[in-house]
Amino acid sequence: MLLALVLISACLHALWNALLRLEADKDRALVAAVFVATLIAAAVAIARWLGGGTVPFPTPISALWALAAGVLEWLYFASLARALEAGPLGTVYTISRGGSVLLVWPLSIALYDEALTVASLAGSAVVFAGLVLAGLGTGQRRATHASALAWAIACATSIAGYHLAYKAALRSGGSTSAVFALALALATVINLVRVGGDGRRVVIEFLRTRTLRMLLMGIVCGGSFLILMEALAGGGAGYVLTLRNTSVLFATAMAFAIGERPSRAQIAGAAFVAAGAALMA
Repeated sequence: MLLALVLISACLHALWNALLRLEADKDRALVAAVFVATLIAAAVAIARWLGGGTVPFPTPISALWALAAGVLEWLYFASLARALEAGPLGTVYTISRGGSVLLVWPLSIALYDEALTVASLAGSAVVFAGLVLAGLGTGQRRATHASALAWAIACATSIAGYHLAYKAALRSGGSTSAVFALALALATVINLVRVGGDGRRVVIEFLRTRTLRMLLMGIVCGGSFLILMEALAGGGAGYVLTLRNTSVLFATAMAFAIGERPSRAQIAGAAFVAAGAALMA
């Protein structure tokens, strides 16, 4: 069951990134889609609370960790939009997801007592090799290449951070959907403040004139993360994130579907990251 949840979440996550890559104004489109995802997550949390009596935050620390995850979600969304503006989907996705594995796994071992094995060490080496291949195979101008890599690395750092914060919130007793809803609500508020008055008007226009598109993106994004939260509740942070990052194969396939042509090095890099993630998990 855990494996199925992680793989479904991985596929939806890659699709969400591919849809965002197609947007001309990625930053504002992302804010609009995440706003929709926030409403969906809040509705699920309220329904579960009223239907089953599940207390959203039984301890103050669970709410604090959810808020910390929200700040890191905001950093993830902001850096993701910048990375996808500067670089192709395959490269950005592979580096951001693979890089997060290298950060989360040792931290989850130190913080949450997850097991350190020969397979996890070998998998780390394979993931690293995949990141190098993906980074070298962009075929972009040097300045654009450097910008895409920098934002993808920032994205990887924030991904690692919010996974660990989510796990801490769940270990403190927080309800899966409530933790995600609170985190996403905070990220949305920060994003709406960040884009300013002109940006908020664009976001509102997107929601008004491109309702179905924003609804689709919000459902895919929110669904991916809600399923991830259920998986995190049942498995270790390092294990779940690592296995979920086999989604780089889905992202590479979707890059072809939206008209990009990943190089052989990028395809090999994605395969290495997926194989290393499976080995670590």
